[in-house]
Amino acid sequence: MELRHLRYFVAVADAGSLTVAAEQRLHTAQPSLSRQIRDLEYEVGAQLLVRSARGVELTQSGRAFLNHARLALAQVEAAVEAARRVAHPVKPTFALGFLTGQEMDWLPEVMRMLRDQLPNIEVSVSSQYSPNLAQDLTRGKLDLAFMRAETQMPELEYRVVVKEPLLIAMPSDHRLASQDTVTLEDIAGETFIGMSNTAPALRLVIEEYLERSGVALTPAHRVDNLAMAMSLIASTRGVALLPAYAKNFLPWAVTSRPLSGEAPTIDLVVGYNKTNTSPILKLFLSRLDQLEKRAAQAS
Repeated sequence: MELRHLRYFVAVADAGSLTVAAEQRLHTAQPSLSRQIRDLEYEVGAQLLVRSARGVELTQSGRAFLNHARLALAQVEAAVEAARRVAHPVKPTFALGFLTGQEMDWLPEVMRMLRDQLPNIEVSVSSQYSPNLAQDLTRGKLDLAFMRAETQMPELEYRVVVKEPLLIAMPSDHRLASQDTVTLEDIAGETFIGMSNTAPALRLVIEEYLERSGVALTPAHRVDNLAMAMSLIASTRGVALLPAYAKNFLPWAVTSRPLSGEAPTIDLVVGYNKTNTSPILKLFLSRLDQLEKRAAQAS
């Protein structure tokens, strides 16, 4: 008796049909399956199945044998899994999230900080909107995220990594592209592209800056992300206020210029759940000063 005999028998018992078991579950020919069942019955020394108008039915011996067959297969699977765990121990996972686009600047630094731990852990990376990152942190799907600080999330803790200045993005052949810096007064009357509520922190910083400046810029369009912003700038010849990291994604048709004077800034933070007891998170946070120093040197 071999394991395949047990698997075939269980498949037939579950399907209630030799034909269905052969074609849909075992992907073998029905005559071959019938032979395997006869061989099994010969080994057991009792009839296990009988044909009926409804397909096949278990005999009393078959019903008694079925429970033990299931148990034997389950024990084999457990033995295989135990052996695999010993041979290939499961590594703890450190799940990182990034505000889309920020991974280009920060993931290499994070990997350098965790270099001595990388042989012992698996690092997973996801990229999405900041509100979604906050939700994943609260649900335990992420250990750490480079993001904007989201309000009304008391279970999350934030530490500022860098304050990103805003800049003006415009078409590459725009009349203001020849200037070293641009003021808000320079873009008054231009098609202005604002941010939607998928980026609430950035939208708030922009709106507060415009209110302080006293320059009325009403968005003709609102965008969800940087890719959409670049597309609209190029297609509508509009302008937008964007964080400095947007320079990493400028296509040839779009350029940027610093704002004159003291530009507004938006915080890039690392967020994590206060209840997260991951030792890798604790290690990372203990080394966060290194990251903040590098960011300060680069700015």
